[in-house]
Amino acid sequence: MASSANNILDYHIKQVAANKRRFENVFQSISRMILEDQKQIEKVKVNGKTTYDFKVFRQGGKHIIGIYDELNSFVSYVKDAAEGGSSAEMAYVLIGEPGNGKTFFVDYLCALYRNFLTIPENRRYTFIFEGLDKLHHYGKITRIESQTYEDPMKLAMNLFETEAENKDNLKKLGFTAEAIDRLYKNYTPLGACSNYILNDIRNFTDGNIEEMKKYIKIVPVPLSETLGTITGKYPAKDKITSSSVDLLGEESIQRLLHITDTNNPYRFDLRRGALARVAGGGIHFSDEIFKNKKDLVQIYLGVIQNRTIEIDGFKWPIDTLIIATSNNEEFNKFLSEREEAPIVDRCRLCYVSHNTDYKLQSQLTEYALGSHDKTTYSNTKLHIDPNFNYAASVAVTLTRLPKSDKLTPIEMMKLAAGEVAGEKSIKTLREIIDDLLSETDITRRFGQKGLGQRNLGRAIQLVLESSETNEGQCMFAKDIFKALKTIILDYIQDPNDRSKYLEDLKIAKSLYKEKIKVEIFDAYMDEPKAIEKNVMNYVNMIVGIDADTLGSDMMWKYPDPQTGELTAIKIDQRYIESVEERMGLKTKEQRESFRTTIRKLYGQKITTEKNYNFMDNLELVKAVTDVRLNSDIGNAGSLVGALANRTDEDNQKLYNRLMDTMINKLSYCKTCAEKTLEYYTTLEDET
Repeated sequence: MASSANNILDYHIKQVAANKRRFENVFQSISRMILEDQKQIEKVKVNGKTTYDFKVFRQGGKHIIGIYDELNSFVSYVKDAAEGGSSAEMAYVLIGEPGNGKTFFVDYLCALYRNFLTIPENRRYTFIFEGLDKLHHYGKITRIESQTYEDPMKLAMNLFETEAENKDNLKKLGFTAEAIDRLYKNYTPLGACSNYILNDIRNFTDGNIEEMKKYIKIVPVPLSETLGTITGKYPAKDKITSSSVDLLGEESIQRLLHITDTNNPYRFDLRRGALARVAGGGIHFSDEIFKNKKDLVQIYLGVIQNRTIEIDGFKWPIDTLIIATSNNEEFNKFLSEREEAPIVDRCRLCYVSHNTDYKLQSQLTEYALGSHDKTTYSNTKLHIDPNFNYAASVAVTLTRLPKSDKLTPIEMMKLAAGEVAGEKSIKTLREIIDDLLSETDITRRFGQKGLGQRNLGRAIQLVLESSETNEGQCMFAKDIFKALKTIILDYIQDPNDRSKYLEDLKIAKSLYKEKIKVEIFDAYMDEPKAIEKNVMNYVNMIVGIDADTLGSDMMWKYPDPQTGELTAIKIDQRYIESVEERMGLKTKEQRESFRTTIRKLYGQKITTEKNYNFMDNLELVKAVTDVRLNSDIGNAGSLVGALANRTDEDNQKLYNRLMDTMINKLSYCKTCAEKTLEYYTTLEDET
């Protein structure tokens, strides 16, 4: 029997009235979790379109990366359901290619929600009926917990036989008329077994409410991931072993041995099913929902629409967010069966695209590499080439971008990452994305096809298992391209996709080669950011060349945007023209047009990004690198020649100096430094 003060129903009602405990449905809880702190919501621009970023999803060591549009869609769905919109009668279904983060998103959401409910004022409660042995109908069963973890406030709204009496009782315990009206917006009748037991107790106590309350104990709902309470997952099983029991529960023979009245709905064990365990304001995750056999999908239809568990005419209302995933192939197969249209009508569909921002992909590549130190077969620590992440990220990102006549793959990749792509505008990318939205074949839309995170993981595994990696004790960046090629040939069935991805790999290798040139020049100059400084010198020179304050000595003074200090630079007309010549700008008009573009960009960026360095302008970086190599060494090929032919003592000294800088200043190890220099000296993958 209930004894402790905080376990009593009246105490709980008073706590809710005083806003020390909550009574809200699952949509209101999740909506509050995401939107309560307005500081955690930021406006961001993604692919030229303003959207919102919800920082609650970016917390922790392994958080959600990207999927801005998908998160906005989910938050909108939850918010609409919390406000009593039609979303409350729908399931949320994430559809997309394998390995693009659908399941990761749901698992993260569930973990986030469980943590949110551990905060005392957010904790969910349910009730237990105690002392049932006194009623003589339940055999040795003395206590029964609400099978669907019903909220005690629902019990309070059904305690008396009439609504008026229940409202009067709530008023006496501290609720205002307005607060009672708000409560009743979330009113549902008690589930079949709770209602039956409460009436049993009512009859036994002759309707004495105070006596009835002695049989009721309030307890917190257990927050257990492994028990499947609050957040539970139902993975699609094969057609033989799956049944409605997995979702709804079944008649319990053990209970029938104790219960004398066979009409008692408690004879059904709802906790045997996955839904009852999350019915008290929880999240039900149905993984690959459309892989389930038809009768299970029909059960989902009833549950989604009515939000009740129904067995043999008995009903148990549930308060559950139903979220599901499906890959494109299974969903299309399901759609082709016309008679299954009602279930799709009850789903809010969200097509999840692959990440198309190569900068964000670098974080996802870190996830694929894992958080633990890598070791060789002989248990020696494995070094990771500092260019490995870049090479892998660029390669997989390029495969996810569609072919277009308006933009080259590199231009599209840069614009999707918020970078500059010469004179090409973000509007062009936006036009391409909007045009693809009209495609009825979802896989043809922007970011819907490409190598996913699982494919990247497999490629990394291939690099790890290779003898070269283990012998050299280093994951060399260039090896990822060979591994990805193997993955494309082994796993990509469509010949058109396979052909495109292999072309994308070639482009990625050329970008990697250009990055190496910058690294080698930085090593040659014995300075980690030598090229960046030279690029900024060019930018500052063309900004200052037309300045009124420019003297005859060609010295121009300007305030450094990063430090604010006055800085002087000598404008070298020959250097400016050499860089522009390397970019193929032959005429005066072409040069002036390019300079105007750079000046305009400089003016825009300087106010918002003080550390902006123009290193995303690959053409400019390449030109500056070539010019500096030319001026410092005599010609660009001489460094290559010196490194390739080390029989000369001076060449060997140069090689040793580069190796020393790369290992001690640029995070290379002996293996990847040697291999990088060797690759640099070849004509392979030159653009």
